[in-house]
Order: sequence, then C-alpha cells, then structure tokens
Amino acid sequence: MNWISNYVRPRINSIFSRREVPENLWTKCSECGTMLFHRELSDNQHVCTNCNHHMHITPRERFHALFDGGVYAEVEVPEPIADPLQFRDQKKYPERMKAAQKKTGEKEAMLVAAGEIGRTPIVAAAQDFSFMGGSMGMYVGNAIVAGAEEAARLGRPFVLFSAAGGARMQEGILGLMQMPRTTVALQMLKEKNLPYIVVLTHPTTGGVTASYAMLGDVQISEPNALIGFAGARVIEQTIGEKLPEGFQRAEYLLEHGMLDRVTDRREIRKELIMICRMLMKQTPPTWGDLPAPGPEDQDVAAPEADQK
Repeated sequence: MNWISNYVRPRINSIFSRREVPENLWTKCSECGTMLFHRELSDNQHVCTNCNHHMHITPRERFHALFDGGVYAEVEVPEPIADPLQFRDQKKYPERMKAAQKKTGEKEAMLVAAGEIGRTPIVAAAQDFSFMGGSMGMYVGNAIVAGAEEAARLGRPFVLFSAAGGARMQEGILGLMQMPRTTVALQMLKEKNLPYIVVLTHPTTGGVTASYAMLGDVQISEPNALIGFAGARVIEQTIGEKLPEGFQRAEYLLEHGMLDRVTDRREIRKELIMICRMLMKQTPPTWGDLPAPGPEDQDVAAPEADQK
C-alpha cells in the first residue's frame, strides 16, 4: 500500500477543496426547537414557520419590512452627555456602551425614521432590545422627542415599536426623567390632532410601560408579548397571591381591556396602513400597484354615500 498516495494526497485534497460554510445559516426556534433556514426566517419576518413564535427583530429589519420598498430616511437624534454619572459596576458605562454598539452595529437603543407605508407618510421609532435590553436612557428620550417633533412638523402619524426592560440604571434619575419628558413631547401630537400608535413587542416592561408605551391612541401588541411594569415574582411577593395563568401576556391584557389588538407581525403593516389612513381621515388604502386614491375619487364617492 502506498501511504502517500492512499492517505496523504486525499487528505491534502480534502483540505484544499473544503468549502467554507457559514455558521449562521440555521436558527433554532427557542419555543419549539425547529431548525429554520436563515433566508426563510428572514422572509417570514423572524416568525417561526412551525409554531408562530415571534423572535427578536432589529429596528432596521422591522423598518425594511414596514416601509414601502424598505426605503426610509433616518431622523437625526441629538447626542446626550456620554457618561453623566461616571457610573461603574463590573464595567464602566462607556465600556458597556462600546460592547453594545459592537454587538448591534447601532449607536443606541432606538432608531427613528420617516417614510411611507402603503403610500401613507408616517414617522416611526423602534427600540432594539439587543442594545442593553432596549433600556430607556437620555438618548431614547431624545429619540422620542425628535420623532414627535418631526411628526408634528410634517403633520404625520407617529408609530412607535417598544421593546425594553425599563429605564437605564447607568443613568439613574436622568433615565427616569425620560418618563415625564416623553409624555410631554407626545402631547404635541395630541394638540395637533395627529395619531400616536404604539406597537408593543416582547418584552415591554418597567418605566417604558409606565410612560410612552401605554399612551397611544391605539395600542397594538405582537402575540404572546410580555407587557408589564414590575415582574410577576415581585407582584406575587408583594400581594401574597398567586397570579393568573398568562398574567402580563398580550392576550391576557387584551381580554382585560389594556390593548386594542393582538396582531401577527406579518399583518401589522397592513393594519397600521388602515389605522393611519382612518385616523388621518384619508381614503381607504389601495392594495397592490394601483395608484393611491386622489381627491377626485373622494368627490365621486361622496354622492353615492349620500344616496345610501
């Protein structure tokens, strides 16, 4: 037996002919354990095709699916003071920020954009739970104020996708101050009779729930999203009672009147188009590639409605 030709040569050939296979081609669903191909999962807006579990999605991925053609313009957000309290736990606050920025590719936990959905102009903001738990700090406060001001300036609805664990502890009272600050900013929209629509995603808790996340004219949630202020264990220990099954989940809150709708992520865009056009007193949306209804359509439809 020729050791070189039978072993060494095939071994060398296998090394040089080996194809690099990316490690992120498949994603395992955390609920049912199904292995999902990354392209199929992305096309399905990160919703499991087997059990319908809604996975985490970044603001850019969400906006790409939300806006017409995935086209939108980012709204500039003022930069706050980098480390106002010189906070340090196991790491310095700036080090945690750099790690979060490297992990997500974003500079902060919220993205604000302006564009059209179904040819309906809106301003939208979305939190990124991957960025320090989507925690509400001064930047997030600045982002919501900037989004509300842009919506008021352009006369557009303001749509916010919430996903957060609460206020950012590294900014202390300055993070908590964003609760009343964002509430005041949203009042600008009410004064101009502009819709403010909130889509609560998993999870939305803490000071975010106690402020801008529950102030929408319309409250929508994704299925099975965790929504609440304090944790279930804390509430049980405080009141000394066992909480109901599914407490703080979207479906439970819908049954008890805290939400208007629980909507599948793949249907949220269509629902937002209808709600925005309805609240802005515009004609119903036209699906497909047909041109959007114009003023002449309203003039023609009005006499028919009067006859009925």
